[in-house]
Amino acid sequence: MVATRKSRFLEGAYVDVRGSVHYSSVLGARDVMRHEGIPVTTPARTLVDLAGVVNDNLLRTAVRRALAKRRVGIRQLVATRRRLGRRRGSATLNRVLRAAAPTRSELEDVVFDLIVDAGFVRPDVNQPLLLAGRRIVADFRWAEQQIVVEADSRAWHDNPLARADDAERQTLLEAHGDGVVRVTWEQAVMRARETVARIEAAGVPRPGIPLGALREGGGR
Repeated sequence: MVATRKSRFLEGAYVDVRGSVHYSSVLGARDVMRHEGIPVTTPARTLVDLAGVVNDNLLRTAVRRALAKRRVGIRQLVATRRRLGRRRGSATLNRVLRAAAPTRSELEDVVFDLIVDAGFVRPDVNQPLLLAGRRIVADFRWAEQQIVVEADSRAWHDNPLARADDAERQTLLEAHGDGVVRVTWEQAVMRARETVARIEAAGVPRPGIPLGALREGGGR
């Protein structure tokens, strides 16, 4: 039996349930690693086990944060689930994996779900770009259309340094030819329909619509 300090190992990737130690009774060598000298289950195995004891929302958050921190990849998660076979939580994990993305905050979760639920083509999520010698990470980007949607959280952006950094990043993106749409929590939650219309008007595509048709048609 191997104890895994879930909250410490995934560094905030998910919220612990009924304590901070996870136990797994059946483990193969490929499911075990060492963290600071302590035998622990791998992130992929931990998430597969977690699927059996938490709800969809907690598991979705755990998977997305683990992806964002590069603790695990989608292929690795899918391979681990398949190798372990059908078990408690398998259906929950399957649902979560269908909408998995490396989001880094609750607001990014909300904005990403808004984008997916509205039927837009899925964007690249938190993929770095090198612009004018600077590494830029756009929250959500459609590379072919050169459109970026930024989750604009006051928790992270409501101070002079953060606002200056945001302005510089937007300037670099726009100089590169990217249009930028900023979305706040209130806009994503309280004005979702209006926000979807803004994103569509910017030219974000939907499946089956020819590239460029949205911009040429004024977003319609």
